[in-house]
Amino acid sequence: MAVKIRLARRGRKKLAIYDVVVADARAPRDGRFIEKIGTYNPNTPVAAIELDNDKAFQWLMNGAQPTDTVRAMLSYRGLLFKKHLQIGVIKGAMTQEDADKKLEAWMKDKEATIEGKEKSLADKVAAEKKARLEAESKVNEARAEAIKKRQDEAEAAAKAAEAPAEEEAPAEEESKEEAPAEEASTEEAPKAEAPEEKSEEEKKED
Repeated sequence: MAVKIRLARRGRKKLAIYDVVVADARAPRDGRFIEKIGTYNPNTPVAAIELDNDKAFQWLMNGAQPTDTVRAMLSYRGLLFKKHLQIGVIKGAMTQEDADKKLEAWMKDKEATIEGKEKSLADKVAAEKKARLEAESKVNEARAEAIKKRQDEAEAAAKAAEAPAEEEAPAEEESKEEAPAEEASTEEAPKAEAPEEKSEEEKKED
């Protein structure tokens, strides 16, 4: 029976997570399996891989063939390199102690690489967040300046509208003050003394 180490899908649409299972190669992808040895969640910033290394290594040594995705995961966890070293020990190319030392050195380098990648991703997320906040603050400042400018323009227009009204008011008062003087002059004109008429005796004498 051909045995494969592969992924079995579960979870919601567009948020799928996978089980790492050992199954018969003839079984459906999400069908029956022999054993579950881990999970894989690609939805996190750094893909989360939970794997039972001992069981996975045992199945590899027993001849189970991983799919391409699972092979990348096993290589990421150092299990393929461990298998390579163990085959060398079985063939007598190296001792078990040498194989363990090489595997330990490889794991340290791998951990340093993973930490560096996680740090770079965290720095990238922080930089993007900072840039987004700065852009938002600039937009808010520009909006506040535009509002202030409109308010200043409205105040200036209101002051300009009030100024002519104040200038016209005294002119009207002056015209009102001049009007009674003109009326007085017109009223005084008829009051001028008319020439006295001559009496009848004076007319006869003339």
